[in-house]
Amino acid sequence: MLVLLCGTSFSGKSTVARDLARRLPARIVSLDEINERRGLWGGDGIPVEEWVRTHQVAQAEVRELLSAGATVVVDDTSSPRFLRDGWRALAAEAGVEFKLVYVEADEATVRARRDHNRLSPHRRDITDTVLNHHLSTFEPPEPDEGALSPNQLRNHVPKNG
Repeated sequence: MLVLLCGTSFSGKSTVARDLARRLPARIVSLDEINERRGLWGGDGIPVEEWVRTHQVAQAEVRELLSAGATVVVDDTSSPRFLRDGWRALAAEAGVEFKLVYVEADEATVRARRDHNRLSPHRRDITDTVLNHHLSTFEPPEPDEGALSPNQLRNHVPKNG
């Protein structure tokens, strides 16, 4: 199974990913972690061509894990839609079930979480300019995409151990 998370920065995707990875069990492929390995940080803004390369690395990692029989959770904002469609196609090519999980948080919550993080950084900061652009251009899933909430998916996944 391939589980794709979708949501804005500071929506709680990484927390959901860790929970799902324990429950399924699954391996997490985080685009933030791939960027970090590549010496990039999204909070500062990353050129489109670098994001393309990060997605290529993520897709290669996911293909390898799926071919080995692993369940995979992809931790990313997954916006715009064409990215979600690409992951859906990858799952179909691999012959595995695809689940899109929308981790929704309103703008006030996102900003409060980011501000709290600035007081005691648990992760690197995101500039106001980058966050504003991200929030204004984020494309949430459309009804035809069949996105589930984290709780909807959790209700179908037994707690592991």
